[in-house]
Amino acid sequence: MNWLRKKYWEPFTTGALIGILSWFANLSTDNFLGITTPFEHTAAFLIEPVANELRYFAQNTPELNWEWMLVLGVFLGAYTSSKLSGDRVHPTVPPLWQARFGKSVGKRMWFSFLGGFIMMYGARVAQGCTSGHGISGVLQFAVSSWIFVPVFGVTGIFLAKFLYRDAKGVA
Repeated sequence: MNWLRKKYWEPFTTGALIGILSWFANLSTDNFLGITTPFEHTAAFLIEPVANELRYFAQNTPELNWEWMLVLGVFLGAYTSSKLSGDRVHPTVPPLWQARFGKSVGKRMWFSFLGGFIMMYGARVAQGCTSGHGISGVLQFAVSSWIFVPVFGVTGIFLAKFLYRDAKGVA
């Protein structure tokens, strides 16, 4: 069990394990892995008085189901991993961000929220999140997922290079 204490896992092995988990999830529950729908359902619970009047929620009843267990598992797994590996450093304003945008915690939190909102909106427009397309969709050989994954990756690289273009010497 020493491998659980490693700070970094070998990416190909980790990818294979995620693939096996995805197969197991599909074979045992007839569902595919994805993580944005539970947040959508939570939003519906928060606006419950008006949610039923919205066409989407009239057709897709929000529920607490196995997907929320996946969200909970991701959080618990990440926490457990950080405790076992001793890698529990979490600066509020990371050095790379500071080098480019300054030390403001409020600014960092605002842009983190904005980025998360844009990602969630994009996931709903694309009818699937990065895990939904990147894991489940690719395993199903869905053409949309095979297009999405490289476009997402390349776009992320160019956006990061653009946003952090002036942050020299920080890794």
